Amino acid sequence: MLPAGRRAFLVELACGEHAEAFHAELLRRRARGELPAVREIVPGARTVLLDGIADRTGDALARFARDLASWPIPPLRRETGEAVEIPVVYDGPDLAEVAAVWGVAVDEVARIHSRAEFRVAFCGFAPGFGYLTGLPEQLHVPRRTTPRTKVPAGALALAGPYTGVYPRPSPGGWQLIGRMPEPGALWDPAREPAALLGPGTRVRFVPAGSAVERTATGSAVERTAAGTTAERTAETCP
Repeated sequence: MLPAGRRAFLVELACGEHAEAFHAELLRRRARGELPAVREIVPGARTVLLDGIADRTGDALARFARDLASWPIPPLRRETGEAVEIPVVYDGPDLAEVAAVWGVAVDEVARIHSRAEFRVAFCGFAPGFGYLTGLPEQLHVPRRTTPRTKVPAGALALAGPYTGVYPRPSPGGWQLIGRMPEPGALWDPAREPAALLGPGTRVRFVPAGSAVERTATGSAVERTAAGTTAERTAETCP
């Protein structure tokens, strides 16, 4: 546990799953009124930042740190609520490379990826970008040896244990396997919450062929994402 300024702690955990479990426990205790006033709880790959601790006196911070270290943290429970569905066209430029790493035909990548159960572990890199876990370890792929100077908005990408969708154009070194036709739903500053994919959110990728059959038009695809967002506003997010 490391001090981070005068009102924050950065708690380091052994692995990503421990960080998710600790983050979930913080949210449960805050919901029960058992957590001292903390303005923000921000999960990372293997850390959780507690920022804006109201009582910042030395004794109070030391007691809080001791309490945090003594908490029993239950194993991470998988959420069972409805998943956010993201329509995807699996036509990325790195499909062949990913298929080779997985040892399957190129056409198999979409089927395998869209059958996985994903969950947002944490957010970062860019507004609206969520780091999604859920791919089995044998399907983890390395970053590209040479990053691209520009990855288009909506690109569906893989790197290590994570899957993500770029909400805006940016440089990037992840393997691109597809694209979300309407990425504007990922981040909308006029919406509350602005991010479609908050920590803990379940996510399912839907091959665009089947999504188009259900929704018929691009606007209908956007309507699907917006509807899911409306349902998600009732969840607790940091």
